[in-house]
Amino acid sequence: MSTSPLLLALLGDARLPSGGHTQSAGLEPALRAGIAPAEVPAYLRSRLRTVTKVEAGTAVVARAVAANAGDLVEVEAAWAARTPSPALRANGRRLGRGYLRVLQRLWPGPVDARARTWSRPVVLGLLAHRAGMNPADVARLVGYDDAQTVTAALLKLEPQDPLTIAAWVSELFPDIEKMAAEVALLRLPEQIPAHGAPLIERWAETHDTITERLFSA
Repeated sequence: MSTSPLLLALLGDARLPSGGHTQSAGLEPALRAGIAPAEVPAYLRSRLRTVTKVEAGTAVVARAVAANAGDLVEVEAAWAARTPSPALRANGRRLGRGYLRVLQRLWPGPVDARARTWSRPVVLGLLAHRAGMNPADVARLVGYDDAQTVTAALLKLEPQDPLTIAAWVSELFPDIEKMAAEVALLRLPEQIPAHGAPLIERWAETHDTITERLFSA
């Protein structure tokens, strides 16, 4: 199974109604907590090793389970167990509803009635199965989307030279490839990585109570 590069470009487009434009991937609360813009590349790498790897692994497993007509509720439960922050879980499920719209419009077909309660990586795994994406590509998509979400948010929160931002994302490509290779062979919910990020989780909980903010998460 292979994926057209054009499909990856389509699904990585921030103009999709999948919620990326409403998110900062935790950057807004991180900046409030004192992270400097120059530290964003390190922040990206920290996310890639932790919360992003959990999401990528979840999407890969969800794809495999969907391909075998398995129950994605089990994958959702495994993701939730690895996402202890209620704010991050709620946000992940809001994003999941956005991806569900993409799935139903571009790859229509029967969908479990419970799908509106599933998180972004679980719905993305189902989408990957429907679209014929291979496991490594769905993991690449998760990694790239996370990096682009953070850096796009930075341009609104702390304006930078857009070419500097593009260079940061480009420099992250080897790390994204490494992460994708590490999760591409996962097939079962219990194999999903469990890498915690307590500070990101704490920031998410604090951010969830703030009314004056640009991004919902």
